[in-house]
Amino acid sequence: MSKPVLTDFFATWCGPCKMQTPILEDLKVKMGDLVEIRTIDVDQNMEEAMKYQIRVVPTLIIEKDGIVLQKIEGVTRADVLEDILKPLIEE
Repeated sequence: MSKPVLTDFFATWCGPCKMQTPILEDLKVKMGDLVEIRTIDVDQNMEEAMKYQIRVVPTLIIEKDGIVLQKIEGVTRADVLEDILKPLIEE
C-alpha cells in the first residue's frame, strides 16, 4: 500500500494560504515520511487545479492509492489533518 498524499493547492497572493503553510510544515515534522505533502501553486499549474476542480485557495486534497478521499477548503489545523491521515497510514 502506498502512503497518503496531502496536496496543498495555494496561491502566492492568498493570505489564508500563508497561514496554512506553517501548519503543513508542523504536520510534516510530526508525521515525517509516513505522509507525502505536496504544494501546488494554482497560478502556475492551472491544469492540475482544473483536474481537481479547485475553486478556493487554500484547498487540501487527501489521496491514497490515487483515490481522492477528502477535499478540504480553507485553513485547516494540523491536529485535524493528523486525525484524518493517521487511519490512512495504518491501513
